[in-house]
Formats: sequence, C-alpha cells, structure tokens
Amino acid sequence: MKKRKIINVLVLLAAVGMMFYAELQLIKLEQVYQRGHAAYNTLSEQVKSLSAGVPIHMPQEVTIGEQQDYITLLQIDFETLITINEDTVAWLYCPGTEIDYPIMKADDYNYYLHHLPGGTQNANGSLFIDYNCAPDFSDLLTVIYGHNMKSKMMFGSLVEYKSQRYYDEHPYMYLYTQQENYRIEILYGCVIDAGQWRDRAFMYAENVDALLAYAAHNTTFESSAIYAGGDKVIAMSTCSYEFDDARYVVIGILR
Repeated sequence: MKKRKIINVLVLLAAVGMMFYAELQLIKLEQVYQRGHAAYNTLSEQVKSLSAGVPIHMPQEVTIGEQQDYITLLQIDFETLITINEDTVAWLYCPGTEIDYPIMKADDYNYYLHHLPGGTQNANGSLFIDYNCAPDFSDLLTVIYGHNMKSKMMFGSLVEYKSQRYYDEHPYMYLYTQQENYRIEILYGCVIDAGQWRDRAFMYAENVDALLAYAAHNTTFESSAIYAGGDKVIAMSTCSYEFDDARYVVIGILR
C-alpha cells in the first residue's frame, strides 16, 4: 500500500511538472510573439507616415450611399526600408485590419517563415512573395505567403474573408512599391489543399487562368470586382484548418 502511495505521488508530481513546463513554454512563446510585434511597431515608426484622408474610388456599379467614404493612405520610406533589408519589395496595407506590413523576397520558401524583416529569428516571420515571382510585381501572378497567427498578426485576419460581411467591409487592400502604388480589388477567397496547390502549380503565372477558375468555383464570398484577361493578379496564401494541410487563398486584382 505504501509503495502504491509513493507511485501515486510521483505520478502526480510528474503531471504537475509537465503542466508547469507546458505553461512555461507558452509564456516563452508569447514573449517571442510580443518581441515580433514590438519589432514591427518600431519598423512602422521608422518608415511609415499617413497621408490626409482621400476619397475611396469605388467601381461605378457599386452604390456607397449618400456620403463619400474616405480612407487614410500611407507614405512609405522605401529608402530606409531597403537600408534595413534589401530583400524588401513592397508594403501591404488593408485599412481597418492588422495587415500593415512590409513584403519580403528570399531565394526559398523557408527563411521568412521564421525571420523578421530586420533579420531576427522570430516565430511571427514575415510576409514574403514566392521566389519564382518578379520582385516588382510585373508578373501576371504574384503569390504572397504569411502565417495565420491567433493574434491576427501577419495573415491571421486573412481568413476572415471566409465571411461575406468581412469582404463587404474590406473590399480593397493597398500595395506600395518603389515603382508604383496599387489598389488591390479583392476578387475571390477559397480553401485549397496545399498538395493540390503544388500539383496544379498554381504559383506559376502560366496557370493563372486555372487558378482563377478554381477560385471562382470555390469562393467564400461574392465580389463586385471584375477580372479582365491580362489583369495582374495577387494571390495571398495562409494556413487554414478545415482539414490537414489546408490553405486559404485570397485573390485580388492590381489597379
């Protein structure tokens, strides 16, 4: 009986120790995320300023009511951004959401999954374009990747486009580059298996029509945007959790 009590006490102590260790790891991970968040805030203060509110140019077929909507656009200091990291190719901004970040480019799919724009290793990672894509967004298709964070950082809010209401509230994003500034008209959002994405080579511009056909058939919202052949397309991809290896991809048109 005494031996059994000792075993029970040891099992209990082991369970408590595991719980303590798990809690400690969560605290450490949260600290990592907070450091990443602070680094992005510092970067924004260095390179970003706000312009005065300007009217949103809505498509003619969309009714916006009696009052003109206004939006605050950004001024990005690309000279400073490039000095910090020459891998920087753009800045992506979605008003009223957490998406307000630089976009990077590396020679692989892995580096910016785990590194901030300043080069520090961090679980938040960075937004980055597919290394097959032109850094000046001149291709017919540019793919941007980012983590789906519970904090809504990075592309954590991208999955909100699964709701029609969210699309109605955020039909546009804005892309700033050294060469041009663009409005992204959001066109489709769809869930896709990562294996299917790779097998059908949707990351390549020559398959953009097949990607758009898939997205149109599986879109999670109805959009007022209209695609014309030859329009430049942006595909933003992040993890989703409907099934193993699911991805949620939001597609827009560059204007």
